[in-house]
Amino acid sequence: MTTPPATDPAPLTPEDFDALDDELDLMREHGEEIPQWEFCEGFLAALICMRREVPPEEYWPVLLGEDFRPMEHMEFVWRWRRRWQEIAFALDQPVEQLDDERTYHPEALDTRGAILSLPAEERAEADLHDVPAYGQVWALGFMYAVESWPGDWLSPRDADAARMLDSALQDIVALTEDDTGVPSLSMYSEDGPPSVSDERLDALGAAIWAVYELRQMWRSLGPRVDPVRKAPEPGRNDPCPCGSGKKYKKCHGAG
Repeated sequence: MTTPPATDPAPLTPEDFDALDDELDLMREHGEEIPQWEFCEGFLAALICMRREVPPEEYWPVLLGEDFRPMEHMEFVWRWRRRWQEIAFALDQPVEQLDDERTYHPEALDTRGAILSLPAEERAEADLHDVPAYGQVWALGFMYAVESWPGDWLSPRDADAARMLDSALQDIVALTEDDTGVPSLSMYSEDGPPSVSDERLDALGAAIWAVYELRQMWRSLGPRVDPVRKAPEPGRNDPCPCGSGKKYKKCHGAG
């Protein structure tokens, strides 16, 4: 599934993302731990970047719980696969600027902007400090995947690749933190009250480039190869492991 299609896949529409949210809402009726789509998208992006191709039967229980049954949620799985193809294709394009139309942009919500755009009486009791910052949930989903498969995210032996991995993950971890800058614009509405700082947009941009670097780095290194460990050779006076009953030195250790 990690191999992108040869042509640009049809992007998901706002209606598709609404359908994904609706499916997650239904799942949440039977399990409170079901995440929102922004978290799922971060998790998905990390899977696409991983050095090893993780099969669905391995990642579904981690993301959506042991009770998740793909055959019962085929509309969700179908859109998940389409988004997977869309992200993988974007990450394999030679983009050099974030405003390139081919660039991957996380499906992130400006929840603070949405609340600030409500009439005053409807948002009077809302505490924005309890509302995730722009891009924060996506980054948390990405790092959840990293933390769920630590062995697949071990530093490479190559020093330059190890530094690249550390730097890229630091940029994504930075996005898991709150936006403490002065709000200067709204990502919810062009003319909405400011809810996102310039520093936050810079952090999101750094995280996007980090995803590109991770995808390219792991693909260039290839799957991790575990070293072959040779079984310890028995002592000369130990019984021969072939089961002959003779001492090793008089059997397979002779000569």
